[in-house]
Amino acid sequence: MNALSPLFSSDRPDTMRHWLTRLGETAVTAVHPDSLLPDRLPTPPAGRTLVVGAGKAAAAMAAALERAWQARYPDAPLEGLVVTRYGHGAECRDIEVLEASHPMPDDLSERAARRMLESVEGLGEDDLVIALISGGGSALMTLPAPGVGLDEKQALNKALLRCGAPIREINTVRRHLSAIKGGRLAAAAHPARVLTWLISDVPGDEASLIASGPTLPDATTPADALAILERHGIEISPGVRRHLESRGEAPRVGDDAFSRDESEILARARDALDAARTAAEAEGIDVRLLGDDLEGEARELGRAQGRMALAAQDGLSRPLLILSGGETSVTVRGDGRGGRNVEYLLGLFSTLKGAAGIHALAIDTDGIDGSEDNAGAIFGPSCWERMRELGLDPDDYLSRNDAYTFFDALDDLIVTGPTRTNVNDFRAILVLPRTS
Repeated sequence: MNALSPLFSSDRPDTMRHWLTRLGETAVTAVHPDSLLPDRLPTPPAGRTLVVGAGKAAAAMAAALERAWQARYPDAPLEGLVVTRYGHGAECRDIEVLEASHPMPDDLSERAARRMLESVEGLGEDDLVIALISGGGSALMTLPAPGVGLDEKQALNKALLRCGAPIREINTVRRHLSAIKGGRLAAAAHPARVLTWLISDVPGDEASLIASGPTLPDATTPADALAILERHGIEISPGVRRHLESRGEAPRVGDDAFSRDESEILARARDALDAARTAAEAEGIDVRLLGDDLEGEARELGRAQGRMALAAQDGLSRPLLILSGGETSVTVRGDGRGGRNVEYLLGLFSTLKGAAGIHALAIDTDGIDGSEDNAGAIFGPSCWERMRELGLDPDDYLSRNDAYTFFDALDDLIVTGPTRTNVNDFRAILVLPRTS
């Protein structure tokens, strides 16, 4: 990053926007597969090496693995298939890349999951499976459990997303209604050894929650999934209820299917935040890191951090950067357009009310905020006056969950396209000292 500290005294909007945007780029680059895989290659096995994977970063992970493998082991064959979101693909020679729908699964999600499950059947002890797992894999690799239809899983997925359920609860339900998640893919590959590499998008970085853990043992039960659905008042079909009440559990910790397996999280939200902190501190900026696992209602977190930024500005002698990560939720009450990052920013924006010297950015590191075409948005003090000139009311847009439209009107959306990685949200508030 360029040394921008001398420009802070001018508080020029274009300078602040450029600096925060570059900071976001630094954070995303730090967790991209290209910088994660080359030094971790295992020794080729006596048998086959089969790659499987699912998630928004799966194709980029496969491409990085394939390049490194071919350079180090040119005579060792590599094969397999991964599934990623539409538009998030990457070019591979030996690993097939499939694309499917996210966040709502489609028939291609089911077809990809079925093919992946079939690909690992019949493997032996001399074979190695390398599983490339990242956020988004739950929807992209959807194979309903026996007696449960894809339409039923789609309806439950939609209801869980709309009610603001945290990702831990959503993935618990997904695992217990799946024929491939919750360790079932690894169980199907047994007795082959399974090496799982993960890019974490879940607060707390619990590996079994990432993409609902297709190759990792499950610590939850069908009763847990049923309780989650009942707690949120989500109506379920007789088939779903019968399946969850049958208590047919996924493979558990200690199961023979996992006796030779290994797993490693290659990147997480903390890595992106640490990269941003290092870059900012190198420019003489104080950094306050609030955590990499913040959850809760997006707009309320924005309001809380807005109050924090205003309080922090009192007595400030040099710039302060407030960083946080995690995954918030949005309870949908209106029919507007938006995602959790722009909803967070609109809550923050309405609290700051154009306070001088405070700028903010929030993005989803995969480049897609919710189901829109933007990664997030950015704003500074001058946006408040532009909002008034346009006759916009932030509280009105919040009431309709229409934060995308609000920031689009201000020309403050950040559109990056797919980044092909995913460690969830990156939020940065730059607070400059008060000036006379």
